[in-house]
Amino acid sequence: MGEDPYLAGEMVVPYIKELQKNGVAACVKHFALNNQEKWRSSVDVSLSDRALYEIYLPAFKKAVVDGGAWSIMGAYNRIWGQHCCHNERLLTDILRDEWGFDGCVITDWGGAHDTREAALNGLDIEMGSYTNGLTSESEFTFDDYFLARPYLAMIQKGEVSDSTVNAKARNVLRLIFRTAMDTEKPFGSLASKEHYDAAKQIGDESIVLLKNSGILPLDPAKHKNILVVGENATRMLNQGGGSSELKAKDIYSPLDALRKTFGKGVRYAAGYKTGRSLYESEEIIPQPILDSLRREAVEMAKTADVVIYIGGLNKNGFQDCESSDRREYNLPWGQDRIIEELVAANPNLVVANISGNAYAMPWLDKVPAVIQSWYLGTMIGPSMADVISGKVNPSGKLPFSFPKRIEDNGAHSFGEICYPGVEDASKGPRQEYLDDIFVGYRWHDTKKIPALFPFGHGLSYTKFNYGKPTASAKQIKDGETLTIEIPVTNTGDKEGKEIVQLYISDEKSSLPRPVKELKGFKKLTLAPGQTQTASFTVTVDDLKFFDDKAHEWVAEPGKFKVLIGASSTDIKATVPFSYSK
Repeated sequence: MGEDPYLAGEMVVPYIKELQKNGVAACVKHFALNNQEKWRSSVDVSLSDRALYEIYLPAFKKAVVDGGAWSIMGAYNRIWGQHCCHNERLLTDILRDEWGFDGCVITDWGGAHDTREAALNGLDIEMGSYTNGLTSESEFTFDDYFLARPYLAMIQKGEVSDSTVNAKARNVLRLIFRTAMDTEKPFGSLASKEHYDAAKQIGDESIVLLKNSGILPLDPAKHKNILVVGENATRMLNQGGGSSELKAKDIYSPLDALRKTFGKGVRYAAGYKTGRSLYESEEIIPQPILDSLRREAVEMAKTADVVIYIGGLNKNGFQDCESSDRREYNLPWGQDRIIEELVAANPNLVVANISGNAYAMPWLDKVPAVIQSWYLGTMIGPSMADVISGKVNPSGKLPFSFPKRIEDNGAHSFGEICYPGVEDASKGPRQEYLDDIFVGYRWHDTKKIPALFPFGHGLSYTKFNYGKPTASAKQIKDGETLTIEIPVTNTGDKEGKEIVQLYISDEKSSLPRPVKELKGFKKLTLAPGQTQTASFTVTVDDLKFFDDKAHEWVAEPGKFKVLIGASSTDIKATVPFSYSK
């Protein structure tokens, strides 16, 4: 859900609440610090308590405390030398004692490793031990699970109390009563018109317009001779990726949707080929085939009015796939060369890539428009076609920064110890989060390293003007709030939606802090010429940081600033205020 803990928390809570209204348990995962695939089952992560509480736990806490999640899935990795699926500090001290969680803790598939720890440290349900759930089975049976016969033997020997069984049984039964045995839960529905409409709206409002020199939108009445290039225009992106694979009833591809929107003059060239979606491996495509596909696409581009390139990443191994990390920050399969040659052949090139994360764009200055789409599921095609044609005005904002180079990312600035870690002959792989609390835009701001596209960035086919903000007070004290309002006007000729973002900056603190932190956002829908006011409420909690020595959240008296903008770098207005106890 992005690089910002506040954003992730705000997104997860309504999802959980609406899901669980149907008697279906939300299972929040992976708890916690599951941030790599290479050594995901064994890497031992160490980090400061400030990073833990300020960056990596807030969304989980919101899911539990505000969302009321009924289940949590542990991560594969270790923290402080102990696997997350039976980690005493994570599952007992933090999850249950600090947050009051009363639901079930479930292992990821094959995530249990120790019977004593599983018995004593808060694990309730063990799944898939001795298998990986996808490519292998096991001669072991359920009786061989860590929480089966080995657990029973420990209880019979008096090594662990049978009260641990009672606690687990209570949690499992409570989950059953909340779901399968809830006689008042609704029946629900599958693949209804309402589902498709919701998927379309989500897709429409998720696509991000990164760059537009004026070529977009493409008017279907004027553009008939269009060439679509790129495997993702036709690839079934619900397939592959390990456990992220979906068996959808319908998938409407971008190419089909573009042909429906722009007519029979839409031609297609693959441009490249990536092979089958394989788990922990990849199909190597011979270079002569890749060269042939590229040359074909470039030659066809010369006679098109407009070229729409739909590439990016997919669910193959070493791309956006479970079990393997990406090998490089650039696009794979020679896509940078394809884009360079396409724009040289036809300057009217729209890059509309699909991916789950950022990538390098060495061709950015040469192309007139860039659209970023995601794995949007069933209605990905219609959403992309409607944004390209202008039927939908793009309004999405980036949930994470796009660095210019991989080295500009904090986790890649400290060598292998920070990512992917280093191997210890006796203790296995270990990893240190040396970027600490300076993740994403916090890193870019603090180190003064400009991102290629910053957190919160996203353009529109219309323009918005931010007016002068007002504040309800110049100072707040404990128990008080500060109301910030700012008028926003649509000064263009198209209806559009703008996400107004509010950041807080602490001018002086006893511990290092980011330059600014997101603390609010509002999405406004504005007709041409219309003005609406975005209103925010700032509380003392919004001013706090985590003091790891005192183990508490602290707001220090002093001067602060409210920064209001269209992205983390496009700040439109600043409001100073102070806080005193």
